[in-house]
Amino acid sequence: MRPRYPETALLFPEISTGPENPWAVASKRVFWSDDRPNGLTTLELCAGGGGQALGLEQAGIAHAGLVEINKHACATLRLNRPDWNVIEQDLNSFDGAPFRGVDVISGGLPCPPFSVAGKQLGENDERNLFPVMIRLVDQIRPRAVMIENVRGILGAVFEDYRRYVKTQLVKLGYEPGWKLMNACDFGVSQLRPRVVFVAVRKELSEYFSWPTPLATVPKTVGEILLDLMLANKWKGAKLWAKRANEIAPTVVGGSHKHGGPDLGPTRARKAWAGLSVDGSGVANLAPEVDFVGMPRLTVRMVARLQGFPDEWQFAGGKTQAYRQVGNAFPPPFARAVAEQVRACLMATHSAQVAV
Repeated sequence: MRPRYPETALLFPEISTGPENPWAVASKRVFWSDDRPNGLTTLELCAGGGGQALGLEQAGIAHAGLVEINKHACATLRLNRPDWNVIEQDLNSFDGAPFRGVDVISGGLPCPPFSVAGKQLGENDERNLFPVMIRLVDQIRPRAVMIENVRGILGAVFEDYRRYVKTQLVKLGYEPGWKLMNACDFGVSQLRPRVVFVAVRKELSEYFSWPTPLATVPKTVGEILLDLMLANKWKGAKLWAKRANEIAPTVVGGSHKHGGPDLGPTRARKAWAGLSVDGSGVANLAPEVDFVGMPRLTVRMVARLQGFPDEWQFAGGKTQAYRQVGNAFPPPFARAVAEQVRACLMATHSAQVAV
């Protein structure tokens, strides 16, 4: 019997429904067909390698523009979606005026200001882009905002800063909320807690609810990666898959200042070793036929554990490609949240039509 991942609620206590989270979890999951026309659009901030962008696309929300400063990530977005409007620019100098009228501002703002690895400098970190997000919301006035970040932002040390963000959005006419969720609750084979910040226009607030977790258990690392481990006919692949019988620990992508192509610091590597994976580096290819020992994962393998489709390609060398993968908001997770945002915006449209 496949081991079940630990209950998220026990591992990650979160802000319950209250002043910082005004919404409950939906009673059931909302699924939308990809080809259903709706006309909803988003401006994506800090788009990275496209994880959140893919999730929004899968939820039926079109991209009016995607802003990203990293040239390799921009190349990835253009490689996979030549028709997307990719804007290679520092967000600090970005003018949102041409995007007035978009329905959603979305994005994954830099995590280091609020992560332990980034020393949790918060508002004093030059990489903190929440003020820029607030400026763009003021300038563009979308109907909804959807921002992903690390669990650390919910720490007590940042309570005043969260209050500041909320105050600014409330002044602009929005109802904001923070929610800690786990990627493994939305079909991703990885224990990856992430905080999602959503804000909707106050008159739309009653129509929003957080996504409900799936009832099914994600595949184990061995189950999801076996075919890739067999690419070079490795004799030990099936035995390895039996040992890799749990979901993955959190994939760590590092930052543009620190971190190379490996699966994280010492603690993370120990967790990977428990799944018979060598986390000290990232492989170029799958194990050869007579390989003996713990295999390293390739960028493609890690991308699959993050929920990217196999056809999604990553530009740049191994280090650059791995950082894009490791720092991504898993597409299935992003899609689950985006579907709730879409349901909120579509419900308000239906209510207006009914009136």
